[in-house]
Amino acid sequence: MNRQAQAAVLFLTGAALLHAGLTDLYLRYVKAGLQPLLLLSGGVLIAAATATAWYEWRRGRGNAPADGDGDGEVPGEGHAHREPRISWLLVLPLFALILVAPPALGSYSAMRTGTALQQPYGYDSLPATGPLRLSVVDYASRAVYDHGRLLDGREIKVTGFVALDQAGRPYLVRMALNCCAADAQPVKIGLTGRIPPVLQPDRWLEVTGTYTAERTRDPVNGGPVPFFRVTSARPVPTPADPYDETWNN
Repeated sequence: MNRQAQAAVLFLTGAALLHAGLTDLYLRYVKAGLQPLLLLSGGVLIAAATATAWYEWRRGRGNAPADGDGDGEVPGEGHAHREPRISWLLVLPLFALILVAPPALGSYSAMRTGTALQQPYGYDSLPATGPLRLSVVDYASRAVYDHGRLLDGREIKVTGFVALDQAGRPYLVRMALNCCAADAQPVKIGLTGRIPPVLQPDRWLEVTGTYTAERTRDPVNGGPVPFFRVTSARPVPTPADPYDETWNN
């Protein structure tokens, strides 16, 4: 690949990274804390592309009069070999990154992967009054490892997407990640109580209810899965950041 092509690919890659980093698109790939590094990488690639193009332009101007016939070839170097045009298909993934936002991992991945619930080192303090708004990970860890000590008798609101097992039993799930979508793993909550009669996999719900000591074992890896007693549920839009980053806090 000649230097002009190198500069073009570098520029497109850098532009794609900047586009992803300046929008919510990057949250489909990496955790929010990596945004500054993503923007820095895009800026470095664009700077490298600009420097490469400028260097090639300067070299072309310096070589133009050297051959005496105006064709731009340097004596002794022969004709330049052009890269196969089909190689430009390699840039198509860059345009796909810019134009097409991939969906976040959902129920298909969640029900084929065991729960990744981990015992936390500690818990944040909870408000003394009013409904508790907890993440799926926070509720599940408190229900399993703290035995619902501070949850019993409190109204709780949890948001996640719906997943159904092979028997049609509903779960509320959030994919938790450490670094990027490639290492995302599900944390699951079984739903009981006043469950909506029709549930669509991957539909995001905010469920309101209370803690229950009921538990089950994940059929994939045997991990603990707590239940949540639902009193009401309502559909909500998919959040800008579909992944749970509790483990990174």
